[in-house]
Amino acid sequence: MTERSAACDPTLRSARPRDWPAIWPIWHRVVAEGRTYTWDPETEESTAVGLWMLPAPARVYVAELDEGAGPVVVGTALLKPVQAGLGDHIANASFMIDPDYAGRGLGRTLGRHVIAEAEAAGYRAMQFNAVVETNSAAVRLWKSLGFEVLTTVPEAFRHPEHGLVGLHVMHRRLAEPS
Repeated sequence: MTERSAACDPTLRSARPRDWPAIWPIWHRVVAEGRTYTWDPETEESTAVGLWMLPAPARVYVAELDEGAGPVVVGTALLKPVQAGLGDHIANASFMIDPDYAGRGLGRTLGRHVIAEAEAAGYRAMQFNAVVETNSAAVRLWKSLGFEVLTTVPEAFRHPEHGLVGLHVMHRRLAEPS
């Protein structure tokens, strides 16, 4: 297990296909917990790669820390249009941090980066369609970064400990393109 510190300064960059072997253990661990994503906790790697490593216009990012033996991927984000066609001016994003590195500010750093990338790409707003209401750390983070809960779909998520809980739809306007 990695020792936690109060904060860290990751390198953020666009992911490459060869990053998938470093992303997969994070993706698998987060999804297998069954607490924050609607994907099947038993999703196979061959399916997961197709859900995360999407082609353009989607963009995938990684957060790396130098752990002495070279950079280690400790988080990842997926940025894409929330809808195709006439809804493609609204972004959607998903974030995963290696649980061993939780509480170090990586989610906030990666979130800010992806918001800036979405603005630079010309998106007008960002919408999250399924923030589990019991994921209080994520709800707090996104609210602190300017997101608001538009609605909560009741009993839309089967949480392993809390039973049926709601999914928040969260939204934030982005800077107007210049």
